[in-house]
Amino acid sequence: MFKGSLVALITPFRSGKVDDKAFQSFVDWQIKQGTHGLVPVGTTGESPTLSHAEHKRVVELCVEVAKGRRPVVAGTGSNSTEEAIDLTRHAKKAGADAALIVTPYYNKPTQEGLFLHFKAIAEAVDLPIVIYNIPPRCVIDMTVQTMARLAKLPNIVGVKDATNDLTRPTRTKLAIDKKFCQLSGEDGTAVAYLAQGGDGCISVTGNVAPRMLADMHEAWQKGDVKAVQHINETLMPVHEALFCETSPAPVKYAASLLGLSSDEVRLPLAPASETARQRVREAMTAAGLLNEEPRRRKAG
Repeated sequence: MFKGSLVALITPFRSGKVDDKAFQSFVDWQIKQGTHGLVPVGTTGESPTLSHAEHKRVVELCVEVAKGRRPVVAGTGSNSTEEAIDLTRHAKKAGADAALIVTPYYNKPTQEGLFLHFKAIAEAVDLPIVIYNIPPRCVIDMTVQTMARLAKLPNIVGVKDATNDLTRPTRTKLAIDKKFCQLSGEDGTAVAYLAQGGDGCISVTGNVAPRMLADMHEAWQKGDVKAVQHINETLMPVHEALFCETSPAPVKYAASLLGLSSDEVRLPLAPASETARQRVREAMTAAGLLNEEPRRRKAG
């Protein structure tokens, strides 16, 4: 259903408020740069510190700009099942193409609890659902077996896998007997994930390098491994720099260097430190993202 380079969109702020105009301009730029899918209000979009009204408005703003040109996979997860249902219902009403639903954080449900949580949402809202499995942030890890149980539900269509376990895509494919979309949640291992049977990546780096990542995934689909390796090697320092401190502070600073957004984040996150800023600038310059001569090997 979804493949290629999808972007985990930042949410621009100005003077503490969501900057609607900057966000919509940013979404339009992403589409023009070739991004294959849009993912508003995920972790990178600072969903934990958006009010419910802001959260819903950001989804609406994204859908308004996308206008069917690119699929919108709206973040609608919560550690409250009823809250997740409410956000997912709104995403459907707003016109999103699917929902990205994170495993419930802090509660630490059992595998049966995870199954029942996603089952309740899937049964309450007729919208394709992509499971978001990210143990480092949520503490819990959905097993392949639980995911296979959920995949039997007609509107559970895929996973964003941020486990960094590169055996997962193959094991998941073997366990699920239907087309099940597998998207990496880790830029640094996205190519390896593709090689193990993945379909694409929901990317943080895509916020600032959408064209290069779209080109990389299109090259993969064409079997042009040299081009894939070249782009991947060029962007690897950027992937690493954007996580040198808690995301999305570094990527928001990176976006500010391109004039796409302010670098504001909401507490309890702090702005990127000067050390992080220097690392981000250097990585972006080396990759050719700041209109300076890239220090990299030529393709081929």
